[in-house]
Amino acid sequence: MLARLTAFFISAFALLATATGFDTAHAQNAPAVAAAADLKFALEEIAAKFKVATGREVKLSFGSSGNFTTQLQQGAPFEMFLSADEGFVFQLADAGKTVDRGALYAEGRIVLFAPKGSPLKPDANFNDLRAALADGRIQRFAIANPEHAPYGRAAEQALKGQGLWDAIKPKLVLGENVSQAAQFAASGSAQGGIFASSLALSPAVDALGTYVILPSDWYAPLRQRMVLMKSAGETARAFYGYVQTPAARVIFRQYGFVLPGEAV
Repeated sequence: MLARLTAFFISAFALLATATGFDTAHAQNAPAVAAAADLKFALEEIAAKFKVATGREVKLSFGSSGNFTTQLQQGAPFEMFLSADEGFVFQLADAGKTVDRGALYAEGRIVLFAPKGSPLKPDANFNDLRAALADGRIQRFAIANPEHAPYGRAAEQALKGQGLWDAIKPKLVLGENVSQAAQFAASGSAQGGIFASSLALSPAVDALGTYVILPSDWYAPLRQRMVLMKSAGETARAFYGYVQTPAARVIFRQYGFVLPGEAV
């Protein structure tokens, strides 16, 4: 079982921890696209459909939105950026790095997750999490780093709002991005965690534990915005348009995202 889990996370998440993209010989001229880590599964499906529809490829890199923003401020050669927090897009726009202020493509949700065999039983009111912290069942709990990962900030807000932050803070295992937090929780390295619903809804992660979607009023809306950088070429612009098509919206919806114009 451990060998299977290790193989899965190496293949599914290894690139996320370092925010490097896939590398194929026939994609040398594909535009580099920086994307928030919560988009790992959804955006790969969208990019695959984009290739079928257009014959073009994009080179996806996944990581924390805050780290990507710093890299883009410093001239990183990405042609498009999909952020988990629209505020980072606005920062880049205000700095004159983008063609405009971008487009809202989704709103994210967070879940409380417990791996198989965990003593934690997820519930949408944190009742068992509260009890588990009190009786010592929780030794390690995973979230993304709130300093630069929007989903980590949302997790912190939810825990603080329910009065659990001080009790859980010494037990936190911080992922560099939300996908690494999901790795820690789903692999059993922690008794539980809070991360993006889009990752929990992927078949591979869903099979490794149980989860509940947390109330959206426990944290500031995760308004996710994308934007083209000034260096964007024709393929990047085509992909930007494709992400807003009905075909792409279906995939976002499958992974639990709330789409522009739809209710939470």
